[in-house]
Amino acid sequence: MTGPLARRIADEVGTPVAVVDLDVVDRNIARLQATLDAAGLGNRPHVKTHKSPELAMAQIAGGARGITVQKLGEAEVMAAAGIDDILVSYNLLGAEKMARLARLVAGGTTMTCAADNPLVLEHLATAGALAGQPIRVVIECDTGRERAGVATPAEAVHLARLVRASPHLAFAGILHYPPETGWARARAFHVELVAGLASIGLAPEIVSTGGSPNLAHLGELPGATEHRSGTSIFNDRMQMAAGVAGLGDCALAIYTTVVSRAGETRGILDAGSKTLTTDTGGLDGHGLILEYPEARIAKFAEEHGFLDLARTNARPVVGEVVRVVPNHVCVVVNMMDRLLTVRGDEIVGWLDVAARGRLS
Repeated sequence: MTGPLARRIADEVGTPVAVVDLDVVDRNIARLQATLDAAGLGNRPHVKTHKSPELAMAQIAGGARGITVQKLGEAEVMAAAGIDDILVSYNLLGAEKMARLARLVAGGTTMTCAADNPLVLEHLATAGALAGQPIRVVIECDTGRERAGVATPAEAVHLARLVRASPHLAFAGILHYPPETGWARARAFHVELVAGLASIGLAPEIVSTGGSPNLAHLGELPGATEHRSGTSIFNDRMQMAAGVAGLGDCALAIYTTVVSRAGETRGILDAGSKTLTTDTGGLDGHGLILEYPEARIAKFAEEHGFLDLARTNARPVVGEVVRVVPNHVCVVVNMMDRLLTVRGDEIVGWLDVAARGRLS
């Protein structure tokens, strides 16, 4: 049955709509900060989840030392809002990006950039020359995720040498993003790397670890100084499956209306792939329907969410509004220009997703 808040949202705003419970957000920000404080680690949240300067500022007010972004466009939006300590955890290449990076640095923003190959260092050095001050660099290491990062400690030491040799770069440290089952490998890699850096007279100021699922592994990497957690501000089904969040920690839900029940065990939501996205995160179905947890969102068209109701005796009727916790909230947020915010049963207003679509 549609609750009073859901009915009001449907009548006053319309569906589908992404709704954020700010009380849950506040708890999530405070919980993350307390967890990292207890572990003796700095908090550098990854804003690719919410893409909102307002929420980034709330995280900093809660104790975060700065933020992480994935793309330079996100950094520009955050810097324009007054955030002045930004880590880019992604290789940056190209003359156009170097000019933009230089403008940020020259404008007073402390920018630290990840690199895992010599060409990226060459480009970052160009930005440093343009800015008139060195670009801070962390060497990204692959410890089993097989995404980006150098494959061996020796490669990382070589890149650190190149950084030190450039007048336009400054060695800041190391960036890790181990897979959830790869922390033994990460420890061994890191210990060898730190010894290699010491042999050439370098010590990392920053040892940055990452991932909301990896909050379960805090303290396992010796010498870590900070952690990058993004999804934990909202949480989703993937974080629940990883065991680092419960249903009460999920701050964002899609409110969506059942618009068709053309068969006994099937139905259609007005939220399709343009709302919930097709990223399953390896889970069954495309989201958790809070009112009907045994129902499945089995597949999508662009504006149709196909319900499979075979496993549930309780079934929604046409016109009913239901709430869906996404599998992967980060990609869902990037589909939205703004998010509707609530506290309790009251509608608060709108939160702009200011860095939405900043993919370069």
